[in-house]
Amino acid sequence: MKKQNVTTQSMVKIGMFTAVLAVLSVLQIPMPTGVPLTLQTFAVALCGYVLGAWPGAGSVALYLAVGTVGIPVFAGMRGGIAVLTGPTGGFLFGFLFLAWLSGASVGKNKITAIGSGLVGLAFCHLMGILGFVLAAGVGIPQAFVTVSLPYLVKDALSVVVAMQVGAVLRNRLSGYVYQ
Repeated sequence: MKKQNVTTQSMVKIGMFTAVLAVLSVLQIPMPTGVPLTLQTFAVALCGYVLGAWPGAGSVALYLAVGTVGIPVFAGMRGGIAVLTGPTGGFLFGFLFLAWLSGASVGKNKITAIGSGLVGLAFCHLMGILGFVLAAGVGIPQAFVTVSLPYLVKDALSVVVAMQVGAVLRNRLSGYVYQ
């Protein structure tokens, strides 16, 4: 395993993308299912595609920590541990997988990058479904139809767009371009 140096620049990038994630999480369209439409999926994938696997996941972990202590950075300007144990909590934990897998594809071709991001999205939705099952006391099929299926196309497009935007931003921030 290659040792990575933590620099001031990398810490600033992680903090900056944590802030981007927080802003894009607060903006929401409420849905009757209790899972709002947000740009979180885009922002989480962007964290990975720009920062890489561990820094991208670190940015999401920092976002989760900030929200857990009560700062209102989660969807709908909510914060606190109750959000993590509520109907959307599984998705929040699933964001770690999405960011890491999106970031793990940095340096690969576009098809691999999109595929890796979509696998991360699948893990995110799986965690979201399981979290909803636990919080709402419903079965897996009902949870899938309620909190995953209606969002799949939007979330998949978010990952693809995040990969494209991430390639440009990564190039601007560090001189790297997807091949």
